[in-house]
Amino acid sequence: MGMGDHLIQNRELSWLAFNERVLQEAMDENNPLIERVRFMGIFSNNRDEFFRVRVASVRRMMELGKKTRGKMYDDPEELLKQISEKVLQQESRFLRTYKSLSTALGQAGVHLVDNKSLTPEQMSFVLDYFKDKVRPALVPLMLTRRAAPTLTDKSSYLAVRMELENKEVNYALIEIPSQILPRFLVLPESNGQHFVMFLDDVIRLGLSQIFKIFPYKHINAYAMRMTRDAELDIDEDIDESVLEKLSKSVNNRKKAQPVRFVHDKHMPSDLLDFLIKKLKLKGNIIPSGRYHNLRDFMGFPDFGLKEHCYENWTPSRHPELTNQRSLLDVLSKKDIMLNYPFQSFSHTIDILREAAIDPTVQEIKINMYRVASNSNIVNALINASKNGKRVTAVIELHARFDEEHNILISKKLQENGVRVIFGVEGLKVHCKLVVITRKKVDKTQYFAHVGTGNFHEKTARLYTDISLWTSDQRISKEVYQVFDFFQANYKAGVYNNLIVSPFDVRQKLTDLIETEISNARAGKEAYIIIKLNNLVDEEMIDKLYKASQAGVKIKMIIRGICCLVPGVKGVSDNINIISILDRYLEHTRVFVFANAGDEVMYISSADWMGRNLDRRVEVAAPIYDSAIKADIRKTLDFQLGDNQKARIIDHNQNTNIYKEAGNEKTRSQKATHEFYASKMK
Repeated sequence: MGMGDHLIQNRELSWLAFNERVLQEAMDENNPLIERVRFMGIFSNNRDEFFRVRVASVRRMMELGKKTRGKMYDDPEELLKQISEKVLQQESRFLRTYKSLSTALGQAGVHLVDNKSLTPEQMSFVLDYFKDKVRPALVPLMLTRRAAPTLTDKSSYLAVRMELENKEVNYALIEIPSQILPRFLVLPESNGQHFVMFLDDVIRLGLSQIFKIFPYKHINAYAMRMTRDAELDIDEDIDESVLEKLSKSVNNRKKAQPVRFVHDKHMPSDLLDFLIKKLKLKGNIIPSGRYHNLRDFMGFPDFGLKEHCYENWTPSRHPELTNQRSLLDVLSKKDIMLNYPFQSFSHTIDILREAAIDPTVQEIKINMYRVASNSNIVNALINASKNGKRVTAVIELHARFDEEHNILISKKLQENGVRVIFGVEGLKVHCKLVVITRKKVDKTQYFAHVGTGNFHEKTARLYTDISLWTSDQRISKEVYQVFDFFQANYKAGVYNNLIVSPFDVRQKLTDLIETEISNARAGKEAYIIIKLNNLVDEEMIDKLYKASQAGVKIKMIIRGICCLVPGVKGVSDNINIISILDRYLEHTRVFVFANAGDEVMYISSADWMGRNLDRRVEVAAPIYDSAIKADIRKTLDFQLGDNQKARIIDHNQNTNIYKEAGNEKTRSQKATHEFYASKMK
């Protein structure tokens, strides 16, 4: 907790509590078996990112000494200790879950086999696969007196120990090529049983082939991997172009400081000591199991076992965008909201495709933060440019872990005549906007999109997000102004409808909360509903505490980090918070204010964290259309009533207790899916 009456939950520990909720999904026997295995992958992937980003920054706090610490980091040393304890606890829970899942898979007829448990037929199948596919992809490095090898962050390795006939010992390293080959090899079925093997074990089986020139007596391989600091140290250097700077920085990441080294606990001590010396490792050396990089479980095969996977929920189409001649004509009459993945992302692609060929459309401007690799959005923009439209794409190169990809997309767009703007110096552009300008006779029309998520076909099937498409001039003209600001940073614009950071988000959100406070004091109806991924900003948390003290009823749905401490007498007893984790990743941000009976609602791309409010360009848009408002409100009510996948966030974030189910079972994602499916009937 923070200081005095200023209650703040530490963000790192809160994040670990969130990842524990992911692990709960892997442990939950009501979830389909294969999906539980995949949740193990998500848990691992999250944890890697936590080490690369968060633990790395706490370490930096330690190195910088007292200068940079806010209230969140009173004592980084103590915090690192708490993080380590929590991580070790989770690791043992993870390994237990892994064991019980292996057993359950076996009972369902899916067997994880290793290089020691193969039948002769399987052996020859695997050896053929090794010769044809694996051997060519391997680069064994002999570790002798030579310089230390550079290990990449994304990979795991096998450290090989060879004992020769003359008792001499040699060491080597092999990178597991899971970027090139699938991490899991599915073996031929036999008697209705399924068999699957880690790529690591395929390599272990082939060790004798790889090192056959050495006269060894014993040869063994042990898994290991390294996690590095992922903060990109980019100086605001004027003369280098952003593109070059970022390409360099992404390459530097490969050589950044190691933040942890994980190894098979059975690795012999001579090999471990050799590696520690060779790789100059300090701190965070973690003994672990036989397999690392278990994020690959995210892509665990399903063996065609439909009954062990989530039932297929096909995204519904939007009734008013289906079988229409022109989607822009529909938008010129009314606002349209799309709720992914319950509704189809293809509508957004269709709107852009239509704009690309409509002779009356003059220009298209779009923001991109993360984009799919062979994106239909990118194709539509290129098509528009070839059809003579003025197309501008504002691309954020600093989208963490997507930088290399965004650099490639930028080049592709530029080659096809699209004007590319790289964000704004010193501000990350995180909003999700489009504006389409159409000129008919003497009338110029602006169509705008404001969304809570990225223009990314793949994630639109996994993340819940809302897109608002509108030709309402109050919104569309202001979206146009935001693009003016990207092009000429001195044109900040005046926003009476949108809330745009870094200009006035703090102020406007504060005003909205203050209104509720004065309404509560005047005895009027006063409530706030907030749905976010992360709530970290201390100033906003203080405002919410004040609102709670004034009697404003506050309900929140916070998926990830929550630094606000609810339910504390006299401070936050009017605040209730839940976190929902289910098959889709909750990503929508919505704010609702009672406004004395005339409810105000915003959707936004921003979480309430310092960076989103002050150092990024984010946009929140009001929902003016009453039917859309009612739909969003309905989905929020499903969530607030969820008693299957909702965990209660309380002052002790270690518990993650599920909200109790009465007679009525409500699983909000299922209810939302059914709600949108029924609209098409």
